[in-house]
Amino acid sequence: MIRALLLSLRQLTDPPVLRVFVKSMAVTLLVFAVAGVGVWWGTQAALAAWLGWDADGLAAAFALFVTILALWLLFRAVAIAVVGVFADEVVAAVEARHYPEALKTARPVPFARSLTMGLRSAGRVVLVNLLMLPVYVALLVTGVGTAAAFFVVNGWLLGRDLGDMVAARHMDAAAMRGWRATTKGGRFILGLANTGLFVVPILNIAAPVLGAAMATHYFHTRYSRTPYLDKGRA
Repeated sequence: MIRALLLSLRQLTDPPVLRVFVKSMAVTLLVFAVAGVGVWWGTQAALAAWLGWDADGLAAAFALFVTILALWLLFRAVAIAVVGVFADEVVAAVEARHYPEALKTARPVPFARSLTMGLRSAGRVVLVNLLMLPVYVALLVTGVGTAAAFFVVNGWLLGRDLGDMVAARHMDAAAMRGWRATTKGGRFILGLANTGLFVVPILNIAAPVLGAAMATHYFHTRYSRTPYLDKGRA
């Protein structure tokens, strides 16, 4: 996994990967900006209706607070969803540079499928972490328990989603199910590594793109010659 990270970092400035990074960050920030404007407008309208007076300043302050809180809590989910839409470009760039033979037989993932996968990924991250919230709170008394639970849960989630971004180019649905069943441990480690990137300042901004690149190396280094892949190509 260290090799995959180092190779991914070296390719981060390649034009195709850099374009995805810029696009994904722009869309991610736009999502939060639109949400912030919506919170501001809704708060202003609610205060005007309930209190009968204009409260632009209060509404703006509240909207800013909510937007910053949302960035802190939901950045990972939104960023992974957005990168999921453009992930095929990252995977193709990594395959072109490191795995040209695999690129020849790859099937580009249609935009509609990429969008669906990205939205499902974000939905799983938000839903599972909300369900785990009582557990996180209960484990706060242990000091490190909450962090450990967070890493385990999100490592599992990200391992599945990042792996699917690559496998979708090379396998049909049936082959992907078999591949998931036999690669749980490796994908979990991949997910843990990417979860760790999200908590490193500055590097966390590039974590979604790095995750897609790392997943590509993981897939082709260890499992590109499995019978599931051959079946998916048949």
